[in-house]
Amino acid sequence: MNLHPTWLDSLFPCLICMLVTVAGKRPNIVFIVADDLGWNDVGFHNPDMITPNIDKLANMGVKLSQSYVQPVCSPSRHAFMTGYYPWKAGLQHLVINDVVDVCSPLNYTFFPMKLKNAGYATHAIGKWHLGYCSWNCTPQYRGFDSFYGYFNSRSDYFTHYERQFLDFHDGYEAVWDKNGSYSAHLYAERAERIISEHNTTKPLFLYLPYQNVHEPLQVPPEYEALYPNVKNRDRKTFSGMVTALDAAIGRVVSALQKKGLYEDTMFFFTPDNGGWIIRAGNNWPLRGGKITIWEGGTRVAAFIAGPRLLKTNYTFNGLIHAVDWNPTILSAAGIKADPGMDGIDQWPAISTGGEGQRKEFIYNLDDVVPATQGHAGIRVGDFKLLAGNTGLYNGWYPPEQIYTEDNIHQWEPHMGNQSYYKLYNLRNDPNEYHNLADSNPSLVKDLASRMREYHRQMVPAKNPPEDPAGNPKFYGNVYTPGWCKQPMK
Repeated sequence: MNLHPTWLDSLFPCLICMLVTVAGKRPNIVFIVADDLGWNDVGFHNPDMITPNIDKLANMGVKLSQSYVQPVCSPSRHAFMTGYYPWKAGLQHLVINDVVDVCSPLNYTFFPMKLKNAGYATHAIGKWHLGYCSWNCTPQYRGFDSFYGYFNSRSDYFTHYERQFLDFHDGYEAVWDKNGSYSAHLYAERAERIISEHNTTKPLFLYLPYQNVHEPLQVPPEYEALYPNVKNRDRKTFSGMVTALDAAIGRVVSALQKKGLYEDTMFFFTPDNGGWIIRAGNNWPLRGGKITIWEGGTRVAAFIAGPRLLKTNYTFNGLIHAVDWNPTILSAAGIKADPGMDGIDQWPAISTGGEGQRKEFIYNLDDVVPATQGHAGIRVGDFKLLAGNTGLYNGWYPPEQIYTEDNIHQWEPHMGNQSYYKLYNLRNDPNEYHNLADSNPSLVKDLASRMREYHRQMVPAKNPPEDPAGNPKFYGNVYTPGWCKQPMK
C-alpha cells in the first residue's frame, strides 16, 4: 500500500498509525548496531567516507540528529534491549569484561522476546557483549531463535580468537572452521541464508550488531585500497572497515529484495557509542569520543528507514535515547511495550514528522570514577550538565591528524579543576566550547538537583574481577557459558 505523505501530513497521528497497520500485517525488522562508529564516519555526514548502502537507507528514511547512546558498548546494548537505563542494573561502569560473573539482569525482558511471542522469527548475528557466564544470559534464552557471533567485547576479525581463545559460536556450538574468513563477510553470508530460508508466513526480525568498526583495526586489502588519499595508516584501515560494514549491509538489503521482503522491511540503525579517537574513529566536529560523556562519545549517526514511515527524507531533531529503541521498534511492529520503562515510544513522532516526546535524559551515573570514565551528566531541554571527572578525550579531533595513546594529550584543552560542574547550551553550542556553569549558578543547582533525584534510583556498579572458573582453558579453549556463581538478577 503506497501512501503519499503530502496529504497524509494533515491527518491526525492516531489515524495515520491505524493506516500503517495494514490488515494486521507486521513489518519485517532489521536492527543494525555498528560498533564504535563515529559521528564523522558515515557518508551522510562526511563525503570522504564510502558508505553508499548506509547513505541510501538514511537518505530515503529519517535521520535522527539528536540520537544518544551510552559512552561504551555493554551499557548501550542493555539500554537497546531492555528500555531501561544501565545504571539501574549496575551496568554503568565501563563494559562487561571477558570472564566476569555479570550479565544484563534476567529480570529484564529483552524486546526480541516480545517480538518472538508476537510471531516473529528472531535471529542475532554479530557481537553480543551482554554477558554469557550463564546460558540464561545468552541470546537464545533472551528472545532469539538463533545466534551466530561472539560473546565478548572484541575479537580478531579473521581468526575469531581473543586472548588465545576462540570466541565464535553458532547457537550452542563453537565455530572452528572459519579461521581466515573476515567476520563481516561471514555475518552477511549467515544473514543471506536466514533470509533465503525464511518462512514468509511469519515476520522476520534480524538483529545485526556488527563487529565493525571496533578495534583491532583489520580489513581485507581491497577495502583499504578505496582510500588512496588517506595517509594515516590507521585511518585508512578504519575507513576500509567502514566500507566493509557498508558492503555487508548492502548484501542484507539485496537478499531481502531477492526474497521479496524488502518492500515491507523497516531498518533501524545506530552505533553503540561514538568513535574511539585513539583507534582511528572520528566524531568531528563534536567534542570527545568513546568512553566520554561529551557529545562525541554519546551522540551518534542514527536513522530509521522503510515503508511504514509516512514522512520520509527528513531529519528528526527531537531527542532520542538508547532506551527508546525498545518501545519504538515494538511500536513500529504494532506491539505495546511494557509500561513503566525509561524508554519512550518515539514511533508516532518519527514516522509522521511530529514532535518528539523526550525532554530529558541521563548520559550516565557512575560513582566509580577512574581516569577514563565520565562520572555523571544530564540533558534537560537545550541544557547539558556534567558533574565530576569527564575522563580522557576532552578535546576536538579533526580527522586528518594522528591520535595515539602517547600524543593524545597534546590535543586536550586545559580542564583545570575537574571536580566542578560544566554546563552547556547545546542548541547554541552543540560542540561544547563554552562552559556556562559559573555564569548560571541557579540553573546548575536545578539540574544538579534533578540529577540527584535519578541518583536515588541507581544500583551500584557491578565491576568484579575476572572469575578463574570461567577461564576458557577449562572448556576446550573456547569462551563458554555455565560457570556463574552469582544470581543474575
